[in-house]
Amino acid sequence: MADDSKKKPAAPKIVTDSNIPVKRYYKKADVSGKRDEEPGKYPYTRGLYPNMYRERLWTMRQYSGFGSADETNKRFKFLLDKGQTGLSLAFDLPTQTGRDSDHPMSEGEVGRTGVAISSIKDMMTCFEGIPLDKVSTSMTINSTASTLLSLYITVAESQGVKPDQLRGTTQNDILKEYIARNTYIYPPKPSMRLIGDMIEYCSKQVPQWYPISISGYHIREAGSNAVQELAFTFADAIAYVETCTARGLKVDDFAPRLSFFFCCTMEFFEEIAKFRAARRIYAKIMKERFHARSDKSQHLRFHVQTSGESLTAQQVDNNIVRVATEAMAAVLGGCQSLHTNSRDEALALPTEQSAKVALRTQQIIASETGVTKTADPMAGSYYIETLTDTIEEQVWKYLKRIDRMGGAMAAIEKGYFQEEIRNNAYRLKKEIDENSRIIVGVNKYQDAHDVEPALNRIDPEIEKKQLARLKEFKAGRDAGRVESSLSALQKAAEKERENLMPLIISAVKSYATLGEISSTLTDVFGRYEAKVSF
Repeated sequence: MADDSKKKPAAPKIVTDSNIPVKRYYKKADVSGKRDEEPGKYPYTRGLYPNMYRERLWTMRQYSGFGSADETNKRFKFLLDKGQTGLSLAFDLPTQTGRDSDHPMSEGEVGRTGVAISSIKDMMTCFEGIPLDKVSTSMTINSTASTLLSLYITVAESQGVKPDQLRGTTQNDILKEYIARNTYIYPPKPSMRLIGDMIEYCSKQVPQWYPISISGYHIREAGSNAVQELAFTFADAIAYVETCTARGLKVDDFAPRLSFFFCCTMEFFEEIAKFRAARRIYAKIMKERFHARSDKSQHLRFHVQTSGESLTAQQVDNNIVRVATEAMAAVLGGCQSLHTNSRDEALALPTEQSAKVALRTQQIIASETGVTKTADPMAGSYYIETLTDTIEEQVWKYLKRIDRMGGAMAAIEKGYFQEEIRNNAYRLKKEIDENSRIIVGVNKYQDAHDVEPALNRIDPEIEKKQLARLKEFKAGRDAGRVESSLSALQKAAEKERENLMPLIISAVKSYATLGEISSTLTDVFGRYEAKVSF
């Protein structure tokens, strides 16, 4: 009789971050279907354009913005001087949540996580000396996106630049705020109205602008896996497209200016496959579900940011390697623009030196590695092709489930997305705690005495100066003109069908502040209170 005590323990199950089983090796029989797609052809698995980076590199768009508008202006000019090809603007929490810097709840948060923008004067300072017809600007802003775009348009006009010359993106993805990030102001229905207003307005008046960047990044950073990131992001995208078509817009009139924002983490091959699968899924959604005829309507244009969650406070120089690995996966996956995080961002906003290293990382990948010489260089790998197919299959299963619930809005109300993310985040944390997932410098290869780098510290005087500037701004304006513009905005908000963008632009030009505009809309729409579940 065999001695069971001498049996070897079962080998640990090897899976990707999305729990997709990984075989010891892959062969031709593992790849389903015919694989003779060309880059630039439907369903765009291999890339949106025939020549990809041989013709044009991705936009190197480093996320920046901190403290005051003048400090942000200096950082923008520094990055442009070092070869950055697009601006990406971060805002502080008061700006994100519709509060001026002098609001009682803004105290201690002014300029902390991004630049403080309360007025047209702040926005003018932020872009002083930067010709807005020559740069592309991305703004990571959601609840107050309509006001920030109005401010940007007004600054451009002061430079003699017309709205139809402007290029850039407002994130403006409110559904993921209810799912993962929580910088919402208004309830979902009026928030979706504002997004519809922006998409409609931009399609006619600011045609080169991307009025929305539908974001999987924050869903991923909250704890989802790669499959959930795509599924929940595309469920949100479907809701936005339906919002626009419900108001009578033709899909091919606005879909070419929809963009996406994804995360790239450390599971190298899965991330490459995720981006390939994402293009294919989106093309099918737009063609088969929404009957888009234009190729551009079927194109998944996406920005990638390397994972902030993967950065460690311990041994921060290791983060340079992490960021380089993630950036390489994003490029091999065919991104259109890319932000590389800085080594010290687990501890503070990056120093200029750290930001330069992050930018140089992209430049080295573009100039020295040879990965740009051919389109989709990972195509044909049995492993990559199998992962691409598996991710697509699992995303469709999620989308069908969400459709049965009644769509993204219903799934959010039921807490479905939130619960799925929480469960996956718990699994990942448990694996780290149990040392089955190794994080170098954290649960293995630790240093007894870790050295903290020189960090970027926000000067507390910045808040005081910002408050003084805002006080001076409010004192020097025509109060009657401000009140008249806000009254007109309120009356328009009370009507369901009126597009609010022209009214918000008018309010900005009358010197109404961001907080006053937000407060006016809150009086009509109310303020959203999340349902808390444990």
